[in-house]
Amino acid sequence: MKLLLLAGALIAVLAVPLGVLPLVALTTPSGATASCSTAGGVAQVPDTLTATTHDGRAVRLNRTQLTHAATIVIVGGGIDGVGQDGLLVALTAGLTESRLLMYANTGAYPDSARYPHDADGSDHDSLGIFQMRPAAGWGTVAELMDPTYQARAFFGGPTGPNGGSPRGLLDIAGWTSLSAAAAAQAVEVSAHPDRYATWEPVAEKILTALTTRRPGTTPSSGTSLGASSPASAASTLPTAASTVFPLPAGTWTLTSGYGMRLNPVLRVWQVHTGVDLAAPSGTPVLATAAGRVVSAGYRTGRGNQIVLEHQVGGRVVASSYGHLRDGGIHVQVGDLVAVGQRIGDVGSTGNSTGPHLHFEIRPGGASQTGVDPDSWLATATEMTSAAVPAPSHCLVATS
Repeated sequence: MKLLLLAGALIAVLAVPLGVLPLVALTTPSGATASCSTAGGVAQVPDTLTATTHDGRAVRLNRTQLTHAATIVIVGGGIDGVGQDGLLVALTAGLTESRLLMYANTGAYPDSARYPHDADGSDHDSLGIFQMRPAAGWGTVAELMDPTYQARAFFGGPTGPNGGSPRGLLDIAGWTSLSAAAAAQAVEVSAHPDRYATWEPVAEKILTALTTRRPGTTPSSGTSLGASSPASAASTLPTAASTVFPLPAGTWTLTSGYGMRLNPVLRVWQVHTGVDLAAPSGTPVLATAAGRVVSAGYRTGRGNQIVLEHQVGGRVVASSYGHLRDGGIHVQVGDLVAVGQRIGDVGSTGNSTGPHLHFEIRPGGASQTGVDPDSWLATATEMTSAAVPAPSHCLVATS
């Protein structure tokens, strides 16, 4: 698959003009690939959250800020060694640096405005949630305008994008013995180190809100192809800033494309509304883009299936992943997922002749008609098997 900009694929799929969006290569711990069955992950992101800073100020966070916080939690949850303490450090840093907003910086980098952003800053050449500077070696403008990349760079460690320079959290010896505020300062090296402690209580409340599952949020069963809920308006969904192929590189073989075919199980001619990718049972299935889970359960014909919805150019696009093995669904309805997150495992449930992934793209949402996903897949980055993260609920504590 080509390492190209997502915009080209979306123009072909949606026929709408889009700005240029960054694509990033993802890496996570090679040992973090085992599946697990405990439900968890990021809970439904609230519309707003109120909290109080250390100095007594009341603050109100909106869905945009909380969605960025969820991205940080999801990314950190898939990196070995981060844990709850590391997530708290990252949220404290993000609140202090940007109030959890994605900042462009058109004064230093006019092209930063081409990427999805929430505000325009002017502090030196700083960009993004963690106000990272290209001049300091944190990454390129395209990389730093992606929230997922920023989170990976902040956590750093053996699989971080910067190889320990600049240092991410996991590159700092003894960080676990520091307070969240002190550890955040150790990464950010700010001229105002006293500001981090102010936001630590707010970070604690965010982390609790995002990682505590609400009663009744269990995987769906019997849902049709993941019909969109009222909450699935494009404005409430994560922006799909980059895409990955839904299976790791070297694990799959295309066995059936989109279009009319003789159904190998039912033996009737009908439209095949996606593509079939044969792979060994248990192969990790990856979220093709950042989004929200709108369906996760068994559906007649498709077997165990996950449906995600994404925001692309202000519109809703759904992706679906069918025939997952029993016990191979690692997300729940309402969860937010990051691009490249391991959401399931290849299987052969439903109408299937062998282990494979049935993958679909549906512009307009999960209940709409599917289109040929070839143009989407042709521009997606392939991840190596060693780079596939563990299901985030293995690492993010819930109650």
